[in-house]
Amino acid sequence: MNIKKILKLLCIVFILFCVVVIIYIADYWNLIPKSYYFAEKFGIKTVTSSVDFNNNGIDDYTDIMIGARKDAKNKPKYDGSYQNGGYPPDDIGVCTDVIWRAFKNAGYNLKDMVDKDIKNNINLYPRVNGKPDSNIDFRRVPNLRVFFERYALSLTLDTSKIEQWQPGDIVTYGDKHIAIVSNRRNKNGVPYIIHNGGQPVREEDAMTRSRQKISGHFRFDASKINETDLISYK
Repeated sequence: MNIKKILKLLCIVFILFCVVVIIYIADYWNLIPKSYYFAEKFGIKTVTSSVDFNNNGIDDYTDIMIGARKDAKNKPKYDGSYQNGGYPPDDIGVCTDVIWRAFKNAGYNLKDMVDKDIKNNINLYPRVNGKPDSNIDFRRVPNLRVFFERYALSLTLDTSKIEQWQPGDIVTYGDKHIAIVSNRRNKNGVPYIIHNGGQPVREEDAMTRSRQKISGHFRFDASKINETDLISYK
């Protein structure tokens, strides 16, 4: 085989390799459109909340999911910079900003509820280090995890129990990441998550993709919470 043929063969192999890498990356980041399914396909009954906190005719769990989806469609630039006043502008955010925006869509002021609980139970929030800061505390995953452990139902961490993962649920990954569960599911029935890690597609088949193990699975049920602990977003 002469040199020209060898170089031609190497060139073809290199091109094929590049194509495979591009396809892999595109698939990993969910840039290639995939079919998704809903609970009915798997014989799963969708759980809805008995509470409609903002009285808009949509139950809380659905409202929370819709709020997260709105943030996903807005696709804010990944930016966790400190903000005076706490709230970042709509065009920036991180994973925790998906959560308070989702709760805002259901009528809840998650920031004020977290701040109140930290003030009254500061010893339960080690991430605060004894020095509350209302400008950032509600945007810390460890703080949100503590808050939901106290005020939400704690559910299975086993993603194979697909019927127990419902739209509007909250899932934490270690103390590094947090997401909202979607009503979309992959071919195995595992739900998509709605989150912001700076990735191109914010609602994606990524429940089990994180390097961080799932550390929490919560469902915020306002009917089981003292009304004095619920603060509306005005």
